[in-house]
Amino acid sequence: MEDRKANIISVISVIALIIFIIVVRVSFKLSHAFFLVCGASIAVIIAIFSCALIRHRYNCRRRLLELQLKTEGRELRIEYSFLRKVAGVPTKFRYKELEEATDGFQSLLGRGSSAAVFKGILSDGTSVAVKRIDGEERGEKEFRSEVAAIASVHHVNLVRMFGYCNAPTAPRYLVYEYIPNGSLDCWIFPSRENRARKSGCLPWNSRYKVAIDVARALSYLHHDCRKRVLHLDVKPENILLDEDYKALVSDFGLSTLIGNDVSQVMTTMRGTRGYLAPEWLLERGVSEKTDIYSYGMVLLEIVGGRRNVMRVEDPKDRTKKKWEFFPKIVNEKVREGKFMEIVDHRLIESGGIEEREVIRLVNIALWCIQEKPRLRPSMAQVVDMLEQRVRVDEPPGSRMILVDILAVDEDPVDNRNLARLLTSVSSNVDCTSTYSLGTTILSGR
Repeated sequence: MEDRKANIISVISVIALIIFIIVVRVSFKLSHAFFLVCGASIAVIIAIFSCALIRHRYNCRRRLLELQLKTEGRELRIEYSFLRKVAGVPTKFRYKELEEATDGFQSLLGRGSSAAVFKGILSDGTSVAVKRIDGEERGEKEFRSEVAAIASVHHVNLVRMFGYCNAPTAPRYLVYEYIPNGSLDCWIFPSRENRARKSGCLPWNSRYKVAIDVARALSYLHHDCRKRVLHLDVKPENILLDEDYKALVSDFGLSTLIGNDVSQVMTTMRGTRGYLAPEWLLERGVSEKTDIYSYGMVLLEIVGGRRNVMRVEDPKDRTKKKWEFFPKIVNEKVREGKFMEIVDHRLIESGGIEEREVIRLVNIALWCIQEKPRLRPSMAQVVDMLEQRVRVDEPPGSRMILVDILAVDEDPVDNRNLARLLTSVSSNVDCTSTYSLGTTILSGR
């Protein structure tokens, strides 16, 4: 714009000088004054042309240099991006890039309490899943926790983070690799829960492999990282399956980093009903044993093909529903030696299940969900048991109290049922803590 303005001024000046020379010629004829004015005007015109030529050459060289720098800058950015990908360092994306990649956030893959996930394709053709974290305070905490937890870890059974977009205010965005087969819940529970998503009945061999994959991922987080990572939200919805049905653990929004010399930490109780360990509910702090409890619950769901906590019809009164706790049913079946009755009936119909593998998985799950954290095995031990490197002993009996149903309906019957459950306290839970927990739940706080 400045070049154009300068050129216009130069042309106007030259035209004005030429007109001025013509006027002087008419007025003064070929007098001494005319030649003096004409010479001065021609000198000014030559100066204008010289300045214009110098400016044009300068602009040409400047544009050439800018093009060269732009090309080198693009090459450096490509090389930098490549090196970041090789090193596994997340890339900082611009909002416009993510908006274009997701076509305006149109293709919704899933939605949670504070986040939504959209499918997108980056400019280089890479398929990604863009997680949009809403909310102010909680969104910021979840964003920082997820970036801090997963940006520094790399494992074949952990979902890979490509980058992030950290706007000054909500929402914030995390960019992950796209996993085509969705989450595990669509492949072990009946498809009526989510008809819009890709689903099916995962065969037994694949379920066993998923159990090993998830155990390896958690073992890596607990034992092989520079700082231990507690996931704190292990559930089927946070376990993804790739095109070969390999399991990848995802969603580190609730995760916590702890030093290797710290046994447990105190943190606000969050998570999902049915997977919360008793010590977290009783505000005794969390540790890697908390993840192991959640893993045990997931393992039972993988075997049984049903939710651990469900509302079912009351056989005494079909107009009413009651809470049913699957681990208690499993415990009863184990005491009776009826392991195959625990297995998903769809798998029984298809056949190909070895009872010894069922017994192994169920016993490992019961070890993992022991109410006393010290009785639960480490994830490294769980991997050894799953891969048959060590023997799986029979787990000790447990009364399986249902203390993690926090979201009961405002129904007096539900409250009375929950109160009765809370009075069935096992030997490792003191009366004061249980009374406090029961008061909190029944008061709706």
